[in-house]
Amino acid sequence: MLNYDIVVIGGGPAGMAAAIKAKECGVDSILILERAETLGGILEQCIHTGFGLHYFGEELSGPEYAARFIKIVNEKNIEYKVDTMALQITGDNKVYAVNKTDGLIEIQAKAIILAMGCRERPRGALNTPGTRASGVMTAGTAQKYVNIDGYMPGKKIVILGSGDIGLIMARRMTLEGAKVQCVCELMPYSSGLTRNIVQCLNDFDIPLYLSCTVIDIKGKDRVEGVVIADVGPDRKPIPGTERLIECDTLMLSCGLIPENELTREVGIELDNVTSGAVVDENRQTSQKGVFACGNVLHVHDLVDYVTLESQTAGEGAANYVLGNVREPDYITTKGVNGVRYIVPQKIDLKNEGDVKLYFRVGNTYKNASIVVKYNGAEIIRRKRPRLAPGEMENVVIKNDVLKTFSHDGTIEIGVEE
Repeated sequence: MLNYDIVVIGGGPAGMAAAIKAKECGVDSILILERAETLGGILEQCIHTGFGLHYFGEELSGPEYAARFIKIVNEKNIEYKVDTMALQITGDNKVYAVNKTDGLIEIQAKAIILAMGCRERPRGALNTPGTRASGVMTAGTAQKYVNIDGYMPGKKIVILGSGDIGLIMARRMTLEGAKVQCVCELMPYSSGLTRNIVQCLNDFDIPLYLSCTVIDIKGKDRVEGVVIADVGPDRKPIPGTERLIECDTLMLSCGLIPENELTREVGIELDNVTSGAVVDENRQTSQKGVFACGNVLHVHDLVDYVTLESQTAGEGAANYVLGNVREPDYITTKGVNGVRYIVPQKIDLKNEGDVKLYFRVGNTYKNASIVVKYNGAEIIRRKRPRLAPGEMENVVIKNDVLKTFSHDGTIEIGVEE
């Protein structure tokens, strides 16, 4: 059996940032497990720019952003195993993993940081009729084909879902010479960043059809076209609005699912909305010594926010290993009136610093107010010209305010128009 103070599962931007922060906080015995052949995670195939604007103050591509953290991991002599799949974590913080060099590995950890990222929602989860023709794939798979493998997945493209990966691939395929017929979005708003809608669709005259979905896929051996239709408030197709769009490829960008199989199997409490773990302000889960960060906790819109959150988790894990812990006195957080979820879901009243709460709204709002209440009493009100589901929001609860709260209270964040 191997023994480490901290085992980080996932070597993407979340895992690396957490490991680096834990090392800086005084923990030397750290191991990163990454199932891919290199560190960097999904950033290795994201060759477009737009990363690092908040964290580094400059615009980087995905590989450039990842390379900066890979360099620090190597400079700090943080151990890592690539091409290694974590199979299980246990209630006493053991990690079982496997690779072709070591075989089955058993690791006893004092603390575990979950940083497994997320995966795309596949066709099977969408219940879209049609034959199993080639040419149906997720936008991330298409991105890997084009940016890593050098293959063009098709020439006439329809994209279902307006997530950021889908928007970015609309631009990427256009630049590679393909014709993107349209982007269809089931909801009455886009789930992507505003900047991606402008730069990836508007700048290339690619139509975005809101309240619209694909109801049939035509073609036997290869996709020949898709039937799209408008949907009503119940998100069901409206008869008479069907139309055929010719295409040879259908790309799916219909949401991301946190990779929480390990988390669920060990019995860690999960949030029904985020599908990630329920955590406190240090990103500790319901299992002591197990922390979560990045897209495995909740899906982020910017990698910069992933990095900042993961540093919080890394510091929390380091404090746990070093014995800088206390018995918590938790209050809870709750999203109301248009706020879908809040992370963290609980806050320790004994916390010595300010606490930043991240949240997403469930609809688009203009000239609305974000209102924060504690046990029904308003403590913060912020006017916002625009709120959208695709962009994560945050508020900061100052420590001097936190100290006035009492045991078993609830912080609520809502939207008022």
